[in-house]
Amino acid sequence: MSERGRAAGTVEAVFREEWGRLLATLVGWLHDLDLAEEVAADAIATAVERWPVDGVPDHPAAWLLTTARRRAVDRLRRRQTYAAKLAILKVEAERAGTGGPAAPEPFGDDRLRLFFTCCHPALTAEARVALTLRYLAGLSTTEVARAFLVPETTMAQRLTRAKRKIREARIPYRVPGPAELPARLPAVLRVIYVVFTEAYAASRGPTLTRPELAEEAIRLGRILHQLLPDDREATGLLALMLLVDARRAARTDPAGNLVLLADQDRSRWDRSSIQEGVRLVERALPGGRPGPYALQAAIAALHDEADSLAATDWPQIVSLYDLLQAVAPSPVVALNRAVAVGMASGPAAGLVLLDELAADPALARYHLYHAARAGLLERLGQRDQAAAAYRRALALVGNEPERALLTRQLAAVVAAPPGRTR
Repeated sequence: MSERGRAAGTVEAVFREEWGRLLATLVGWLHDLDLAEEVAADAIATAVERWPVDGVPDHPAAWLLTTARRRAVDRLRRRQTYAAKLAILKVEAERAGTGGPAAPEPFGDDRLRLFFTCCHPALTAEARVALTLRYLAGLSTTEVARAFLVPETTMAQRLTRAKRKIREARIPYRVPGPAELPARLPAVLRVIYVVFTEAYAASRGPTLTRPELAEEAIRLGRILHQLLPDDREATGLLALMLLVDARRAARTDPAGNLVLLADQDRSRWDRSSIQEGVRLVERALPGGRPGPYALQAAIAALHDEADSLAATDWPQIVSLYDLLQAVAPSPVVALNRAVAVGMASGPAAGLVLLDELAADPALARYHLYHAARAGLLERLGQRDQAAAAYRRALALVGNEPERALLTRQLAAVVAAPPGRTR
C-alpha cells in the first residue's frame, strides 16, 4: 500500500476510535461544544492533508489533540472576551510539544462527562440520542439523520437546538456525584439501548435490522462499561446487546425474509459474542437485587444457550420475567412474560394473560401484541380469531420484513385445513 493510502487509512481508523475521546477532552478544556467540534474537525482535515506528505506520526491521536488545541488557541485569539481562557490554553498548547503523547490523564473522565452532558434530563429524549451518536459514537450529521430517517437539514437543526439548550441552560459538563449517579445513569443507559433497539428491529423502512447502528450501540456500551466497570447495569446492558446481536445472522434468510426464533439455524449464531455476554451476565447478576438490563441479559442468555426452542428453560424465563416485572414493570414486559407462560404452561395459559392486557392502550397499538395473540390462537386451533389478530398486527406494523412475515402467517392460517393446530 502507498504511503498516501496508509495515511488515509490511519486517519479513518484514528477518527473512528478516537473521535469521542478527542472531542470529550477538548470540551473538557473549552467547555464549548461548538468550538471543540470545529477544532477537532480542523485537526482531522489537517491530518488528511499532511500525513500523506509528512508521514503518519508515532502517536496519531496525540498529534490530533495537539493540533486541535492549537487551532483552539488561534480561534480564541480573535475573541477578546476569552482572553483569560486563551492565556491558559496557550500555555497548555506550548507545553504539549509537537507530536509526543500529549493526551491528558482524565481521558476516561472526559468521555464520562460528555456522556452525562449529552444525556442530561433537561434535553429531550430524541436530542439525547442524537447528541450521543454525533459526539460519542462519532457519526456524521448525515449518518445521524439516516439513523432517525429524517433529512440531514432537519437533523442539523435538531443538533443545533440541543447544543443551544446545553449552553443556555448552563448544563454542567461533569460526572454526577455519588448521590446523583443512581438517578442520572439510567438516562445514559437508556439512550444506548434505544439506539440498539432501533438497530435490532427498525421501526420503519425496507430492512429488518440496521447492523451499522447495532455496532455503534455496542461500541458505546463497551465505552461506558470500560468507564464504569463495577456498575452492574452498565455490564448488564453490554451483555444484553451482545447476546441479542449474536443471533443477527440467523434472523433473516438469503432472500432477506424474517426468520422467527423457533426456526433459526442456531449454528449461525455468533458463539464468541454469546460466550462474552454470558460472562458479563455472571458479573452483573450477583451483589443484590439485579437491575432490568441484567435481568433481560439473563433471559437472552437462556435463549442463546438452548439447543432449540423446545429445549429452552421456559419456567426459568418466566421466573426472570416475574423479577423484571417487579423491578421495571411495563406493558412490553407483561407481554413477553405472557408469551413465555404460553411456552412453559401451554397456549391457553398464555392467552389468558394476553387477554388481560387487552385494555392497555400502548399494547393495543403494538403490532407484536396482536401477533403474539395470533400465534397462541393458532396453536389452539382458533383459526378465525388468529386470522383477525394477524390482520390487526398487519395494520400496525411499519417494518417491511415483519409485514411480509405477518402476511405469510395470515395466508397459512387462512389456508390451513379445519382442526389443524401447531
